[in-house]
Amino acid sequence: MQETILKEVTITAISAEDKSLAKIDGKVIFVDNAVPGDVVDVRIYKSKKKYAHGSAIHWHTYSELRATPVCAHFGLCGGCKWQDIQYTQQLIYKQQIVQDALTHIGKLTDLPEVNATIGAAEQLYYRNKLQYGFSDKSIVYDDSFNNKMKFDDRPAAGFHVPKLFERILDIEKCWLQVEPTNAIRLFIKDFLLKNELSFHNIKRHEGWYRDLTVRTTSTGALMVICSFYYKDEWVERLLFELKQQFPQITSLYYVINPKMNDYNTDLPMNLYYGEAHIYENMGDLKFKISPKSFFQTNTAQAIQLYDVAKSFAGLSGNELVYDLYTGTGSIALYIARQAKHVVGIEYVESAIEDAKENAQVNGITNCSFYAGDMGDVLNADFVKANGKPDVIITDPPRAGMHSKVVQAILAMDVERIVYVSCNPATQARDLELMNEKYKVVKIQPLDLFPHTTHVENVVLLVKRTV
Repeated sequence: MQETILKEVTITAISAEDKSLAKIDGKVIFVDNAVPGDVVDVRIYKSKKKYAHGSAIHWHTYSELRATPVCAHFGLCGGCKWQDIQYTQQLIYKQQIVQDALTHIGKLTDLPEVNATIGAAEQLYYRNKLQYGFSDKSIVYDDSFNNKMKFDDRPAAGFHVPKLFERILDIEKCWLQVEPTNAIRLFIKDFLLKNELSFHNIKRHEGWYRDLTVRTTSTGALMVICSFYYKDEWVERLLFELKQQFPQITSLYYVINPKMNDYNTDLPMNLYYGEAHIYENMGDLKFKISPKSFFQTNTAQAIQLYDVAKSFAGLSGNELVYDLYTGTGSIALYIARQAKHVVGIEYVESAIEDAKENAQVNGITNCSFYAGDMGDVLNADFVKANGKPDVIITDPPRAGMHSKVVQAILAMDVERIVYVSCNPATQARDLELMNEKYKVVKIQPLDLFPHTTHVENVVLLVKRTV
């Protein structure tokens, strides 16, 4: 098959899928490794009638919007794909992603102006949780700009590669989480190599060490969770050495995972050393975090997010609020002192137990938490038992809300709805279903994940009067 190379293509825009865009004779070209304003030659590797995908292979002009990536793994690792774009410009693109989703996917026409994206003060070291994979197979890119890769049989400790989950890109230094996260990962890798211990191969379902999770807090707490395929005498030897080498660890756990996948929150977590929980502060609240707890991975920006949600809710102290998809109750507890009562619903039972404990820790008595599938729990009997809400706050997962949940919300006929979303596309889909009854009056994007295409968005909906 003859290779197709497009010469001197001007990149004009960026998409929400980590691709830059160009148009040639009405055909959309999705381009890897380029920035709007670049003029490049593009090697096409997939072509359809109305669009094509390609990689930039030669630069004629570099965009003024470019920035110098700080990470040595940029272009190889699947994360932080916008490190080569100036941060102020990233915020503008995220604002545009929200605008495009609401108008093109949601087909909403009477929208207010989308507010400028609230940026993060810290664009590096902002994550409080990071998971590293370990594998006996690694991936090495010999020419990232040509979208080529080669396989290596040397063990690796780092991040999974999209579409090649059994392979790991070996990471020397990640800039997403404060130390000692890199030091711990490299120590474990070195320990395995020195003692000829096996790295896991998820495809063949063999190999001893599987993955590492590191959780940190602004208060200085440090939780480490090591995952093994099976237990033997080396488990405690590794954990002992880890404890000796890193005395700052406050909670050291291990989990034995004999399954065919890396999902381990359904398995027993075994405390080897230290405290069973760590704590994080958000405003004047204290949150208890267990190994299985969900917690926003960017604490500083989560506070900004909850402040926006609280402001949009417009609470006076007399409202009954339903907090849907409450997780560990972080939003519910954050707004509780401004409401009469808050009812939180979440399908993960362990998260609801955390929410109840967090309420006790903070002396909050005006919250009730329920576990169950949202589509089943949120019915007329539930509303009758708990009261009709004045305000609904909903913060669903990336898939958005099931249509059954949307219909249940519409049936409650509340005055205000605050919709918090980590995926503007599914949020827009849900808003279209609610558009006949509710009008979007405020739109506020926030950046919780700098240097990525991800954007959080909060909208305020009010019941239409006509």
